[in-house]
Amino acid sequence: MLLEIIIILIYSVALLLIFMYALAQLNLLFNYLNSKNPTENCPEFDFSKADEIPCVTIQLPVFNEIYVMDRLLKNIVLIDYPKDKLEFQVLDDSTDESIESTATLIKTLQKEGFDIQHIQRSNRDGFKAGALKEGLIIAKGEYIAIFDADFLPEADWLKRTIPFFKDEAVGVVQTRWGHINRDYSILTKIQAFALDAHFSLEQVGRNSKGHFINFNGTAGVWRKTCIIDAGNWEGDTLTEDLDLSYRAQLKDWKFKYLENVETPAELPVVISAARSQQFRWNKGGAENFQKMMWRVLKSKNISSKTKLHSLLHLLNSTMFLNVLVVGILSIPMLYIKNEYAHLKMYFFVMSFFVISTIIFFICYWFMYKKTHGSSLKSFVQYIALFFTFFSIAMGFSLHNSIAVLEGHFGKRSDFVRTPKFNINAISDSWKNNKYLKKNISVHVIFEGILMLYFAFGMYSAFIVGDQGGDFGLFPFHLMLFLGFGFVFFKSISSKV
Repeated sequence: MLLEIIIILIYSVALLLIFMYALAQLNLLFNYLNSKNPTENCPEFDFSKADEIPCVTIQLPVFNEIYVMDRLLKNIVLIDYPKDKLEFQVLDDSTDESIESTATLIKTLQKEGFDIQHIQRSNRDGFKAGALKEGLIIAKGEYIAIFDADFLPEADWLKRTIPFFKDEAVGVVQTRWGHINRDYSILTKIQAFALDAHFSLEQVGRNSKGHFINFNGTAGVWRKTCIIDAGNWEGDTLTEDLDLSYRAQLKDWKFKYLENVETPAELPVVISAARSQQFRWNKGGAENFQKMMWRVLKSKNISSKTKLHSLLHLLNSTMFLNVLVVGILSIPMLYIKNEYAHLKMYFFVMSFFVISTIIFFICYWFMYKKTHGSSLKSFVQYIALFFTFFSIAMGFSLHNSIAVLEGHFGKRSDFVRTPKFNINAISDSWKNNKYLKKNISVHVIFEGILMLYFAFGMYSAFIVGDQGGDFGLFPFHLMLFLGFGFVFFKSISSKV
């Protein structure tokens, strides 16, 4: 009986933590629905006056990006901004033949009159953070715009972002990510779905009430003095963007998020690339929770509500660990429920998961209908996409939980870049990408085992108890089975 009580307690705590996170998302939804246009009544530089146009440096941190460098550089120089006030830095940590082709293209652009530098380091100390920090030393601009290699800002991007820095308290202006290959596959659709929720519900919901948000690593601009005042870039976590964002806001710098400015980018089209990106983001989130938790709690400059939202924000990735725990323990719970009918607490605990799912469903629907409309057809499509997303997100829970645990326990690892593919249309292929690893992670094997485990959970629904089975958890186990199955088979097939 002791083992059963321990299982129930762990299961209950994990469900309650998921429920708390769902309530926080619901609060962000209310904030989002009540938010006002962030450009209203904001002081802005008047770009019709030459003396109000500040100098800007655009930093392009790259590493072995042979497939997208040509596209990146040809697009970035189309930015509409006075040439005498615009500098480009290609922060190139590459170790392959892309160095030569990038250098050739940069020389061509220099001859065309662009102020563009090819900056290379002798080592990769600090990875992306180290490259940004080194470039900052010689950057001419008062403001530093940053774009990863797969981002394609529109020509008027700087004219829509830089003006807001007239408010001297603003340290960062962040824009919303767009997705040039959203409809390439199920994988890209569910990634776009998750990112759209972050860039609407979460970023607007927090920013509109003065809570902490994060610079997303790209498609944003920093005030140079803000970076230095906050302590500059540091490479001790895998999400240097989140780290510097919190240090800056703890020093009272304001962040402005522009939902109406979209910056198109390419989503990973192969599951191994999505896995490496997810691992970095989730481990980095846990690392930053460990690094920032006490600084946030001890801060006298922020409200209790902002502290709570900040801690939940930093714990975002830890929700995958709670989902994994709930999933694994749900099968023993199914048997406990039918063996010990007097444990009525089970029914109350289980309701928290149902309520949490409903809350997520409602929150994401408001985000979805903003871009897809609220017709019956859109709602039906949304239902299918939501449960596909929910299933695959649960399928990633083992992989992401390992990342989270490594982050919380301080295990160090290298910054693993996400391979880029130059995928713009469904007909484009990723098969010959030289940066894809062919080895299969041991994690994939365990994901296959979990797929079978949840198949057993579905089978159990038919045999437990003496009343002809218990199907209350069957939909949950079906989603887990499909999610782990998707991740397992996609991971295997991408290596073939």
